[in-house]
Amino acid sequence: MSGVLMRFRVMAIIAGVLSLLLWFGYMPAKYLLDNPTLLDSVRWVPLVHGYLYPIYILTAIQFAAVARFPLRRMIGFILAGTLPVASLIAERRVVKQYS
Repeated sequence: MSGVLMRFRVMAIIAGVLSLLLWFGYMPAKYLLDNPTLLDSVRWVPLVHGYLYPIYILTAIQFAAVARFPLRRMIGFILAGTLPVASLIAERRVVKQYS
């Protein structure tokens, strides 16, 4: 269980940080600010987030299956990766419960 927990923790933190960068770095640079230089410097964020979010989903499913969570809670862990801070909160709650 500790390997699955560690994978989930790492991916939850990565997904949370990338989600924050996406929502509060890339999106404002693209839609609010008219600065092509700034947009070029954060253009990698949605690409990396797009590749790593499916890995987060798989680790959340694996963790929920090993922990024998009901389907509703598993879906909650998956959706936690879509909101900027939700995956970080989910990770903290899991650590409290299983550590």
